[in-house]
Amino acid sequence: MPYSPILAHGALGALDEVIFFAIAAIFLIMMGISWFSSRRRPHAPPSNTPADTEPTTVQPQADHVPLE
Repeated sequence: MPYSPILAHGALGALDEVIFFAIAAIFLIMMGISWFSSRRRPHAPPSNTPADTEPTTVQPQADHVPLE
């Protein structure tokens, strides 16, 4: 008697589609909950961006050869 996987495509008949749509629905529900919770969470203030800081000059180190 050959071994046949239980959840192989078409092995469960219409139940294959039910399982597929149930997994898709669970995924969409979880994404919706995540989106709604992120909308309700207060946003952090913007951090210092490079435009807000003073430009720094990089001094070449003595043991490095400058590139030309």
